Amino acid sequence: MLNKFGPSGHGEAQVQYLDGDFRVISPGTYVRCAITDVRIPLDELKYWSVDLQEAYSVPTAVLQRHFPGALKSQG
Repeated sequence: MLNKFGPSGHGEAQVQYLDGDFRVISPGTYVRCAITDVRIPLDELKYWSVDLQEAYSVPTAVLQRHFPGALKSQG
């Protein structure tokens, strides 16, 4: 039987990233990290860019996107 309310939201969500919050545009259970392509469950989403409208799985992914040379100099 089809869900009369539309998709059940078990796949990738479409999200609008706002300042300090995000809005789910299309239901789903996760988004993908723009750097690592890792699935991020929506209830664990902590890092994103409002300007670039993309999510990040960990703080190092944020650094890699915005300061690409920062992580290389640590080695």
